[in-house]
Amino acid sequence: QVQLVESGGGLVQPGGSLRLSCAASGSIFNINAMGWYRQAPGKQRELVAVITSGGSTNYADSVNGRFTISRDNAKNTVYLQMNSLKPEDTAVYYCNVHGRMLSPYDYWGQGTQVTVSS
Repeated sequence: QVQLVESGGGLVQPGGSLRLSCAASGSIFNINAMGWYRQAPGKQRELVAVITSGGSTNYADSVNGRFTISRDNAKNTVYLQMNSLKPEDTAVYYCNVHGRMLSPYDYWGQGTQVTVSS
C-alpha cells in the first residue's frame, strides 16, 4: 500500500510564501519523477512542476522563477517552495509520483488547499 502525505498548504497574502511537502511511504520503488499539479475551481488539473530522479526540473510558465521544486530521494519526499504568490495561484495542489515496477504507475496525494488572498 502506497501513501502520499501532503502538508504545508494554507492561506497567505499576495506576495507571501508557502512550502509544500509530500512524503511517499509504503512499497514504492523505482521512482522516476515526483511532481506537483494544481486544480483551481472550474479548471482542469495542470502541471506545476516536476523533478526527475536525476534532479532535472520542469516548471509551468506561470510559476517559473517563483516556485522551486526539490526532492530528498532517501526520504521519497518532494517539496515545492512557492514565493511571490499571486491570487491566481489559488488551487488545490496535488503531489504525484511516477515510476515503474512491473508496469508504470502513478500515485496521487489527497490534495492540499492553497489560498492566496488579502
